[in-house]
Amino acid sequence: MSDIRVLVVEDEPVASAAHAAYVGRLEGFTLAGTAPDGQSALRLLSEFVASGDPVELVLLDMNLPDLHGLDIARRMRAAGILADIIAITAVRELAIVRSAVAIGVVQYLIKPFTYATFADKLASYRLFRQQLASPEPGSKKTGASQSDVDQAFASLRAPSEMPLPKGLSISTLESVQEFMKGRSEAVSATEVMEALGMSRVTARRYLEYLADAGTASRAPRYGTPGRPENEYRWSGR
Repeated sequence: MSDIRVLVVEDEPVASAAHAAYVGRLEGFTLAGTAPDGQSALRLLSEFVASGDPVELVLLDMNLPDLHGLDIARRMRAAGILADIIAITAVRELAIVRSAVAIGVVQYLIKPFTYATFADKLASYRLFRQQLASPEPGSKKTGASQSDVDQAFASLRAPSEMPLPKGLSISTLESVQEFMKGRSEAVSATEVMEALGMSRVTARRYLEYLADAGTASRAPRYGTPGRPENEYRWSGR
């Protein structure tokens, strides 16, 4: 089975670079390109089809500057672009999730996530593709059995663990995320500590986790007294 060509569609530069780097680390996948908005994504997908080297998988953010991810998926299908879609987003509304499944989104990755979770989802997707691949030339097999189909979909829908690093909790992580979303400027570990009543070391661990997951950007904060400190800005959706 040849490498699966992937298009990353993400408007946040930090997250886009992270997802592109993740694809580059995975065996069996090739990054075909990145797009910062829906119109660019649709144009690239059409160009790849016209070139005879179509994209087979789109990693699609649901909230883009010009089009919603669901609209992009519908336009892809209307144009005859049959690439599979994995939604990579912080959108959790059940109505959106149901609509995504209804228009053919095969996997749903909720930000923030680790590289291990990303790799697990794409490995499951590749196994799904392998199990439903066209038979080898000369093979007597012409179709899929019920067992073949069941195994393929079982691999695609297999649950994956999304463990946080030891000592971190989902509830506190969500509190840090909400605090960052409510601030137009970048925040430091000290500011999170004071706002949420945790130690500076703990606050920094949550901020570093979000930065590593690609949903927050990290940069040195200059011009402040005392020890050097990083600042973090929410970049997820």
